[in-house]
Amino acid sequence: MTHTSHIAVLGGGSFGTVIANMVAEKGLPVRLWMRDAERVEQINRERCNTRYVPDYPLAASLEATADLSYALKGAEVVFLSIPSHAFRSVLRQAVIDLTPEQMLISTTKGIETESFSLMSEIIADEVPGARIGVLSGPNLAKEIARRQLTATVIASQDEALRSRIQQLLHSPYFRVYASTDTYGVELGGTLKNIYAIAAGMSAALGMGENTRSMLMTRALAEMSRFAVSMGANPMTFLGLAGVGDLIVTCMSPLSRNYRVGYALGQGKTLDEAVSVLGEVAEGVNTLHQVRDKASEMNIYMPLVMGLYEVVFTGAPVTEVARSMMVNVQSSDVEFVLPRDACAVSGAGPSSSQ
Repeated sequence: MTHTSHIAVLGGGSFGTVIANMVAEKGLPVRLWMRDAERVEQINRERCNTRYVPDYPLAASLEATADLSYALKGAEVVFLSIPSHAFRSVLRQAVIDLTPEQMLISTTKGIETESFSLMSEIIADEVPGARIGVLSGPNLAKEIARRQLTATVIASQDEALRSRIQQLLHSPYFRVYASTDTYGVELGGTLKNIYAIAAGMSAALGMGENTRSMLMTRALAEMSRFAVSMGANPMTFLGLAGVGDLIVTCMSPLSRNYRVGYALGQGKTLDEAVSVLGEVAEGVNTLHQVRDKASEMNIYMPLVMGLYEVVFTGAPVTEVARSMMVNVQSSDVEFVLPRDACAVSGAGPSSSQ
């Protein structure tokens, strides 16, 4: 497959639109698929996705379409920016038009409720033998749309895929690093949504910078503890997809998860918080799933357990926060490399454009 074929992006939300346009701005043909034919027509007519990224002009080589087959046939790379709850069903519709040489890149941060599957695992289930990659990092779409300096991670076992995605997305304002730890990168992007809810809640309660620092650091410890139990590399969480994404999501009022937490901290119920947003933040579902899995596997996650009580059982926020302060492990850093390993670890498996 040559590099003259088009790029497909499935999902016309804010991040899908931004990814599609970044590629289209290089003059490459891009087909952006979404279900809503009226929105497709509006985007093609007005050259702007007014619902998700207004004031972001779309390049001439970007074409919106409601025809899934048209979007997929002949595409070199397919970016999947579908919400996690619809990810598998869209993939099942798409599989008839996919070919083994196509690169399938998930940008979705979430866990499938029924199976506890990450999106890369759903791709592997539904498209056996597919070339799979995961794109994750501190990537607020509205900032990328304003061309503010941003970095991300492409994770895959496929070296040629990593290289191609770095080449495809690299620009003066968007830098792409590489990793072989697909599972760790994907888990980092998924788990941080939980702690963004806690960060928003603490902000609403007027807690200070010391509290926020402690919250994010202990969140990182919990994330890596959980991920290692699931087979990921703890060192991945020191990178963009771990601590990088955690920082931006826990500090930005642009994050839906942060805004849900802020509403909860103001005393609103979960239903009231969600109604203000108009949609369920991904972290709400992830919190439920991770809490159940942590309980099942006996993984120590006090922030997750406490937050679950606040979000789903209506426990008083201040009471839960107080109980967590007396219920913490004494060790600070759990995953420490032996001194001789530190000397040879170097840059690890990651590289950048």
